[in-house]
Amino acid sequence: MSVPNKDPEHLDRLRDYYAENRRIPPFQRIAELLGFASKAASSKLLERLESAGFVERTADDNAWMPTRRFFERPLAANFIRAGAADPIEASGAEPFLVDDYVVRTPSRTMMVPVRGDSMVDAGIHDGDMAVVERGTGAKPGDFVVAIVDNELTLKELIRERGRFVLKPHNPAYPVIRPKGELEIFGVMVGLVRRYAS
Repeated sequence: MSVPNKDPEHLDRLRDYYAENRRIPPFQRIAELLGFASKAASSKLLERLESAGFVERTADDNAWMPTRRFFERPLAANFIRAGAADPIEASGAEPFLVDDYVVRTPSRTMMVPVRGDSMVDAGIHDGDMAVVERGTGAKPGDFVVAIVDNELTLKELIRERGRFVLKPHNPAYPVIRPKGELEIFGVMVGLVRRYAS
Protein backbone atom coordinates (compact mmCIF):
# COMPACT_ATOMS: atom_id res chain seq x y z
CA MET A 1 0.00 0.00 0.00
CA SER A 2 1.44 3.38 -1.03
CA VAL A 3 1.82 6.25 1.39
CA PRO A 4 -0.44 9.20 0.44
CA ASN A 5 1.40 12.27 -0.83
CA LYS A 6 1.08 15.03 1.76
CA ASP A 7 2.89 17.67 -0.33
CA PRO A 8 -0.25 19.87 -0.70
CA GLU A 9 -0.67 19.85 3.10
CA HIS A 10 3.05 20.56 3.60
CA LEU A 11 2.88 23.39 1.03
CA ASP A 12 0.00 24.98 2.96
CA ARG A 13 2.03 24.82 6.20
CA LEU A 14 4.97 26.49 4.42
CA ARG A 15 2.63 29.18 3.08
CA ASP A 16 1.41 29.88 6.62
CA TYR A 17 5.01 30.07 7.85
CA TYR A 18 5.93 32.42 5.01
CA ALA A 19 2.94 34.69 5.73
CA GLU A 20 4.16 35.09 9.30
CA ASN A 21 7.93 35.19 8.74
CA ARG A 22 8.35 36.35 5.11
CA ARG A 23 10.83 33.60 4.29
CA ILE A 24 11.06 29.90 3.51
CA PRO A 25 12.44 28.20 6.63
CA PRO A 26 15.74 26.27 6.65
CA PHE A 27 15.70 22.48 6.42
CA GLN A 28 15.88 21.89 10.20
CA ARG A 29 12.92 24.22 10.86
CA ILE A 30 10.90 22.55 8.07
CA ALA A 31 11.58 19.17 9.68
CA GLU A 32 10.33 20.51 13.03
CA LEU A 33 7.24 22.15 11.50
CA LEU A 34 6.20 19.15 9.44
CA GLY A 35 7.30 16.34 11.75
CA PHE A 36 10.02 15.01 9.46
CA ALA A 37 12.65 12.69 10.89
CA SER A 38 15.51 14.41 9.08
CA LYS A 39 16.69 17.48 7.20
CA ALA A 40 17.05 15.24 4.15
CA ALA A 41 13.26 14.82 4.04
CA SER A 42 12.93 18.62 4.09
CA SER A 43 15.37 18.88 1.20
CA LYS A 44 13.45 16.31 -0.83
CA LEU A 45 10.16 18.15 -0.16
CA LEU A 46 11.60 21.44 -1.44
CA GLU A 47 12.99 19.68 -4.50
CA ARG A 48 9.51 18.29 -5.27
CA LEU A 49 7.96 21.72 -4.73
CA GLU A 50 10.62 23.21 -7.02
CA SER A 51 9.73 20.65 -9.73
CA ALA A 52 6.07 21.65 -9.35
CA GLY A 53 6.97 25.35 -9.69
CA PHE A 54 6.17 26.55 -6.15
CA VAL A 55 9.70 27.44 -4.96
CA GLU A 56 13.12 28.10 -6.47
CA ARG A 57 16.69 28.56 -5.33
CA THR A 58 18.03 32.08 -4.86
CA ALA A 59 20.59 33.32 -7.39
CA ASP A 60 23.49 32.52 -5.04
CA ASP A 61 21.96 29.07 -4.38
CA ASN A 62 22.06 29.81 -0.67
CA ALA A 63 18.35 29.70 0.15
CA TRP A 64 14.88 28.94 -1.20
CA MET A 65 12.33 31.54 -2.21
CA PRO A 66 8.69 31.40 -3.33
CA THR A 67 7.66 31.72 -6.96
CA ARG A 68 4.46 33.39 -8.16
CA ARG A 69 2.75 30.00 -8.05
CA PHE A 70 3.47 29.78 -4.29
CA PHE A 71 0.89 32.56 -3.80
CA GLU A 72 -1.91 30.95 -5.82
CA ARG A 73 -5.18 30.34 -4.03
CA PRO A 74 -7.92 27.93 -5.10
CA LEU A 75 -10.65 29.53 -7.20
CA ALA A 76 -14.00 27.81 -6.75
CA ALA A 77 -15.69 26.65 -9.93
CA ASN A 78 -19.10 27.88 -8.72
CA PHE A 79 -20.26 31.44 -8.10
CA ILE A 80 -21.76 32.40 -4.76
CA ARG A 81 -25.08 34.13 -5.13
CA ALA A 82 -25.69 37.22 -3.06
CA GLY A 83 -29.42 36.55 -3.38
CA ALA A 84 -31.18 33.19 -3.21
CA ALA A 85 -29.02 30.24 -2.20
CA ASP A 86 -27.79 27.64 -4.69
CA PRO A 87 -27.33 23.96 -3.93
CA ILE A 88 -23.75 22.97 -3.23
CA GLU A 89 -22.13 20.99 -6.02
CA ALA A 90 -18.86 19.18 -5.61
CA SER A 91 -16.40 20.71 -8.05
CA GLY A 92 -12.69 21.18 -8.46
CA ALA A 93 -10.89 24.46 -8.10
CA GLU A 94 -8.39 26.09 -10.39
CA PRO A 95 -5.46 28.22 -9.19
CA PHE A 96 -6.12 31.91 -8.57
CA LEU A 97 -3.60 34.69 -7.94
CA VAL A 98 -5.09 37.84 -6.40
CA ASP A 99 -2.53 40.03 -8.17
CA ASP A 100 -3.58 38.67 -11.56
CA TYR A 101 -7.18 39.62 -10.79
CA VAL A 102 -6.73 43.20 -9.59
CA VAL A 103 -3.35 44.27 -10.99
CA ARG A 104 -2.94 44.83 -14.73
CA THR A 105 0.26 46.92 -14.72
CA PRO A 106 2.37 46.20 -11.62
CA SER A 107 4.77 49.11 -12.22
CA ARG A 108 1.86 51.59 -12.08
CA THR A 109 -0.22 49.95 -9.33
CA MET A 110 -0.12 50.59 -5.61
CA MET A 111 -2.23 49.81 -2.57
CA VAL A 112 -3.64 52.85 -0.77
CA PRO A 113 -5.20 52.44 2.71
CA VAL A 114 -8.62 54.07 3.05
CA ARG A 115 -9.28 56.25 6.10
CA GLY A 116 -12.66 57.82 6.83
CA ASP A 117 -16.27 57.25 5.85
CA SER A 118 -16.90 59.64 2.95
CA MET A 119 -17.34 56.74 0.49
CA VAL A 120 -19.36 54.27 2.57
CA ASP A 121 -22.46 54.46 0.36
CA ALA A 122 -20.27 53.24 -2.52
CA GLY A 123 -19.17 50.27 -0.40
CA ILE A 124 -15.72 51.70 0.37
CA HIS A 125 -15.03 51.60 4.11
CA ASP A 126 -12.44 52.78 6.59
CA GLY A 127 -9.63 50.21 6.69
CA ASP A 128 -10.13 48.98 3.11
CA MET A 129 -7.21 48.91 0.69
CA ALA A 130 -7.84 50.70 -2.59
CA VAL A 131 -5.97 49.24 -5.56
CA VAL A 132 -4.91 52.35 -7.47
CA GLU A 133 -3.43 52.49 -10.95
CA ARG A 134 -1.43 55.58 -11.83
CA GLY A 135 -1.16 56.94 -15.34
CA THR A 136 -4.61 55.72 -16.33
CA GLY A 137 -6.84 58.34 -17.91
CA ALA A 138 -9.65 59.16 -15.49
CA LYS A 139 -13.17 59.68 -16.80
CA PRO A 140 -16.46 60.73 -15.17
CA GLY A 141 -17.81 57.93 -13.00
CA ASP A 142 -14.36 56.61 -12.02
CA PHE A 143 -13.37 56.48 -8.37
CA VAL A 144 -10.12 58.44 -8.24
CA VAL A 145 -7.43 59.33 -5.77
CA ALA A 146 -7.01 63.07 -6.28
CA ILE A 147 -4.73 65.68 -4.79
CA VAL A 148 -6.71 68.56 -3.34
CA ASP A 149 -4.99 71.25 -1.26
CA ASN A 150 -1.89 69.05 -0.99
CA GLU A 151 -3.91 66.16 0.45
CA LEU A 152 -5.02 62.87 -1.11
CA THR A 153 -8.71 62.03 -1.21
CA LEU A 154 -10.71 59.17 -2.72
CA LYS A 155 -13.92 60.30 -4.45
CA GLU A 156 -15.99 59.77 -7.59
CA LEU A 157 -14.94 61.99 -10.46
CA ILE A 158 -17.96 63.73 -11.98
CA ARG A 159 -18.52 66.61 -14.38
CA GLU A 160 -20.53 69.59 -13.14
CA ARG A 161 -21.18 72.62 -15.37
CA GLY A 162 -18.26 71.68 -17.60
CA ARG A 163 -15.79 71.23 -14.71
CA PHE A 164 -14.54 68.15 -12.91
CA VAL A 165 -15.53 67.88 -9.26
CA LEU A 166 -15.15 65.17 -6.63
CA LYS A 167 -18.29 63.55 -5.28
CA PRO A 168 -18.34 61.77 -1.92
CA HIS A 169 -20.72 58.87 -1.34
CA ASN A 170 -21.94 59.93 2.08
CA PRO A 171 -24.48 62.75 2.45
CA ALA A 172 -22.56 64.09 5.47
CA TYR A 173 -19.79 65.32 3.13
CA PRO A 174 -19.93 68.09 0.51
CA VAL A 175 -18.91 67.82 -3.13
CA ILE A 176 -15.33 69.02 -3.53
CA ARG A 177 -15.06 71.78 -6.13
CA PRO A 178 -11.35 72.54 -6.54
CA LYS A 179 -10.58 76.20 -7.03
CA GLY A 180 -7.49 75.47 -9.11
CA GLU A 181 -6.50 72.57 -11.33
CA LEU A 182 -7.61 69.14 -10.20
CA GLU A 183 -4.71 66.67 -10.06
CA ILE A 184 -5.55 62.99 -10.38
CA PHE A 185 -3.08 60.74 -8.60
CA GLY A 186 -4.63 57.51 -9.91
CA VAL A 187 -7.80 55.56 -10.67
CA MET A 188 -9.13 52.97 -8.24
CA VAL A 189 -9.27 49.64 -10.11
CA GLY A 190 -10.00 47.33 -7.19
CA LEU A 191 -10.72 47.11 -3.50
CA VAL A 192 -9.47 44.71 -0.84
CA ARG A 193 -11.24 44.21 2.47
CA ARG A 194 -10.46 41.89 5.33
CA TYR A 195 -13.38 41.01 7.58
CA ALA A 196 -11.79 38.77 10.20
CA SER A 197 -9.36 40.36 12.65
